[in-house]
Amino acid sequence: MRKFYTLLSREVRSYFYSPIAYVVLVFFLFVAGVDFYFQLSFMNGKPVGYSVQEAFFNSVFFWFAFVLIFPLITMRLFAEEFKLGTIEPLMTAPVRDWQVILAKFFGSLVFYLILWLPTLLYFWVFQSITHQPAANSTGAYFGTYLMILLLGMFYLSIGCLASALTKNQIVAAVISFCVITLHFFSGLISFILQEVSSSTRQLLGYFSAIEQMGTLSRGEIDTRPVVLYVSMTIVMLTLTYQAFQSRKWRL
Repeated sequence: MRKFYTLLSREVRSYFYSPIAYVVLVFFLFVAGVDFYFQLSFMNGKPVGYSVQEAFFNSVFFWFAFVLIFPLITMRLFAEEFKLGTIEPLMTAPVRDWQVILAKFFGSLVFYLILWLPTLLYFWVFQSITHQPAANSTGAYFGTYLMILLLGMFYLSIGCLASALTKNQIVAAVISFCVITLHFFSGLISFILQEVSSSTRQLLGYFSAIEQMGTLSRGEIDTRPVVLYVSMTIVMLTLTYQAFQSRKWRL
């Protein structure tokens, strides 16, 4: 396990040495801050049936920016290593392939969680100034950030797989962006295609991240998204392991 933690610390440090990581951080916090400001401006002085926290986490503008951060975080994980040839020392090191996969995955997950930590300040500042709750209950915060964690795990695992399939970072970013966008906005298909049957509509709703976020942001904790995204993350990481081993034998 010591070797795994060494690999993990190496991956986490690599983000803080990368200029792309700071670009992603600034971009994400800027979009989140602007979205929070406009949501408050829209709600100011108007009777609305939802909380500030629900408005913030259910903005389509914000989620378009949200899906962009995953390709930027993960495109370099394996693709850069293969392109520069630095993957060979890593492959010949006394570590298992699954440790390499998990170290890169959890390294990206740590950076992803760091992106979200400042957003907690938004609600704290709002409540400190207005003396009004930003959410209807504590469970709403828990459900929302649980969904953020689950989506992050799944989308980062997709990015890991895309990066392991090619040594071109741009190609890896495009692949992961297309797959993530298709999944995230799949729930909108039922609204676009009116002739969709009720069973198909229910199936799309089950996989719809937007609908699941809307449910959890109201504090309605549902175990189905937990099982779904944890299972799909494991599947994606297993495929990444197979892709990594396949490319390993071709070197």
